[in-house]
Amino acid sequence: MPRPRLALIGVPSSAGARRRGQEGAPAALRAAGLLERLQAEGLNVADLGDLSSVSFRPDSEHPHQQNLALVVDVARQVADRVDQALASHRFPLVLGGDCSLSLGVIAGLLRKPGRLGLLYFDGDVDLNTPETTPSGVFDGMVMAHVLGGGAPQLAGIGPRRPLLSEEDVVLFGYDVESGRIDPPELEVLARSRMSKYPLALVRPDAAAAARDALLHLESRSDAILVHFDVDVMSFPAADVPHPHGLDAESTFAALRVFVTAPTCVGVVVTEFNAERDPDGSHAERLVHGLVDALGARKE
Repeated sequence: MPRPRLALIGVPSSAGARRRGQEGAPAALRAAGLLERLQAEGLNVADLGDLSSVSFRPDSEHPHQQNLALVVDVARQVADRVDQALASHRFPLVLGGDCSLSLGVIAGLLRKPGRLGLLYFDGDVDLNTPETTPSGVFDGMVMAHVLGGGAPQLAGIGPRRPLLSEEDVVLFGYDVESGRIDPPELEVLARSRMSKYPLALVRPDAAAAARDALLHLESRSDAILVHFDVDVMSFPAADVPHPHGLDAESTFAALRVFVTAPTCVGVVVTEFNAERDPDGSHAERLVHGLVDALGARKE
């Protein structure tokens, strides 16, 4: 596919989150000039619009699987919109929204032939299931469902289950020392065959670590999806801020390595809570980093 051709897809959903706010992210990033600034960088960007807005709502009847039907519905819509982007030979840039929408992006990409790899650039590992989750929200269970566990309705939304094997996944930038990764997740992580690049390994030279992770994944994948959760960096407008995450310069240096790879076929941006950014300054900061990274694709 021609590398400079992008398709912008907004997913204003906090269905899988623990609070409202992420449904406002696509509009906030658009208001900060993302589309216009990408075009000014010389990229051919088709705006495929936003899906219908879906907000988190307390689901007391299902405390361990909150809003499952909403999460599944959003993911299915995302898969169809990604399929639309690929049919027009465009690279999907998906603006979330909570992390669970990445399941829909993966499902859409798997409709095309080839072995897909996932670079999970995230401050967490999201390996909880409905049986282990302390919160019941699905943005903390994404990787478990990618690997075939959890709720069958969600794990089975794609053309196969599991969506990806452990060998097809790189976890990059997760912070074990933060205390936010739950004990059941740590147990799964310890025995997993996923490639692991924790924050302590990434922090000294994020771009070099990114090149190593990319090389590892490219050795076994025909195409790569980059899932970018803004909580991997110290970013106050993340839905759950990680104050000891990567600095912005290191974060976007690593992201640039990932998104400029010829094998990269899509990017998902998640967990930006617009309600934590009343003056738009954090959206502006995020747009600047995204444009810098994606603008390099034209080279």
